[in-house]
Amino acid sequence: MHEREPQDSHKALGEFGRAPQGSKALKRTSAGVVALLLIGIMMFLPTNFMIRSPGPVFNTLGKDEDNGKDVISIAGEKTFPSQSELDLLTIYVQGGGQNRVTIPVVLEALLNPNKDVVPEETILAHGSSSQQQNEQNDQMMTSSQDLAIAAALSELGYDFKTWLAVADFSAGTNSKSLKKGDRLLKYNGQDISSLEELKKSLNSNGDKPAELIVGRKDKNGDYKDVAVPVKTDEADGERQLGVYLSTEHKFPIDVQFGLQNVGGPSAGMMFALGIIDRLTDGSLAGNHHVAGTGEISADGTVGPIGGIAQKMVAAKNAGATIFLAPADNCNEVVGRVPDGLNVLKISTLSQARTALTKIADGENPANFATCE
Repeated sequence: MHEREPQDSHKALGEFGRAPQGSKALKRTSAGVVALLLIGIMMFLPTNFMIRSPGPVFNTLGKDEDNGKDVISIAGEKTFPSQSELDLLTIYVQGGGQNRVTIPVVLEALLNPNKDVVPEETILAHGSSSQQQNEQNDQMMTSSQDLAIAAALSELGYDFKTWLAVADFSAGTNSKSLKKGDRLLKYNGQDISSLEELKKSLNSNGDKPAELIVGRKDKNGDYKDVAVPVKTDEADGERQLGVYLSTEHKFPIDVQFGLQNVGGPSAGMMFALGIIDRLTDGSLAGNHHVAGTGEISADGTVGPIGGIAQKMVAAKNAGATIFLAPADNCNEVVGRVPDGLNVLKISTLSQARTALTKIADGENPANFATCE
């Protein structure tokens, strides 16, 4: 821009004669001012990036300092005190939706080793607002708490009931026969024990009509068995009922969570470990300070999460010496482990529980599988 401007001015002036003395210098100065103004404006334009940074840390065996409530409380079963600290970790996320960050903020984050800059679409679904994302995070937190209870009680050998339930409709196929909240009990007379078994039954029945027995709430809130006719459509080579399914559980004990203003599914494993520690005598990790992260499934499988580098920093800053990392996050762990933090690679809740029990008994955390 600075090189073209004098040439353009010279051509224009050639039609009218010689330019007055100082005209070129004035034009150069004006061009420089315009360029600086444009740069200044661009620096404060919103970007399509989001920034992750370390967030608050909560001991699942302690209290939420904001409301004074136990992070985990259990009724209907004997509980035990613990000397362990089992921290769940969070991250702050800036940007996205209606709260976009500017270039200077992005540049500062790029220079900060404790922060990561990521494209908006890797965190926020296309077309969704920040409010919608917050609502989705709240739903995922509620689901992760329910799954954490299921995983912990399964690990400890408790019996409880589980149902697949209609959460919403993806098509109108059975929207007149099924209702939101219906629990799926039997398909053509066969008990529905899992989503996999239901899929097999739907595929084997093909396009023929079928009968589904559902548990449906009456006006008093009690579940009654109701027989309804259903049909299926084919999608991606499989038969579909045209519904979104959720999982519901009926547990023999009452587990409540007092954590507020935290969303997402990544606290699942640490919730489950906290429940196990509360329901078993002694301290699961001895007097060790443990932090960790990972989604949890009802069968105890530990899944990957986002922002693990920032969570390791938060764990180290909180005083943890042991960090439980999902195995599928190992590629993001290597090269970013803070000094003095022992990172254990974890695939299942049972593996995490066994590792902490051995560490409590004196085994060196460095002896366990890591991401390195």
